[in-house]
Amino acid sequence: MEREGERMSQPPAMPTGLLEGLKEELRGEDAPFLRHLDEHLHLEWLPADEARLGVTRFECNHNELYRRRRLKTPPGPVTIALNPILSDDEALFSHTLAHELLHAAGLLDHDDLHAGIVKKVAPAPMLGDSPVLRRLRQEVLSGLPEGQWICGDCGYTWERRRVMRPARCPKCARPFKT
Repeated sequence: MEREGERMSQPPAMPTGLLEGLKEELRGEDAPFLRHLDEHLHLEWLPADEARLGVTRFECNHNELYRRRRLKTPPGPVTIALNPILSDDEALFSHTLAHELLHAAGLLDHDDLHAGIVKKVAPAPMLGDSPVLRRLRQEVLSGLPEGQWICGDCGYTWERRRVMRPARCPKCARPFKT
């Protein structure tokens, strides 16, 4: 535990090649703050009790931010804060940081361009490969009222392992109904 405390006292480190990969993918796109990130970007950890995986903060308000974006002037200090649980999962750390870096570069909306670039540069890990995603899924499942599913047609009962309602019963294969 002491080693984890030491690790959290240091700011998060930028993965090698991540910023360069984003710059390559953003070539020709409207990312007005991209060229200013090297001098204005600061990385830090969020408090341990924070629910978000990452957040990008600009020092100016949204009106000033859109004005600077339109005029292609520097954004001023930009802080990306990441949740400390990401230190246990390198792939999810890179994916979340890439997502936040796009916001810091000036892509403020969550659109197809944003999702496509993140997917190319730092794809999200599969659930089975990510200890953080598995732990978050288990927390959600443990908070749900139903611990098992019961088929309304055949009466078969099985343990709930997914958040979403099943489409079909695994025994009789009929569309699921309660």
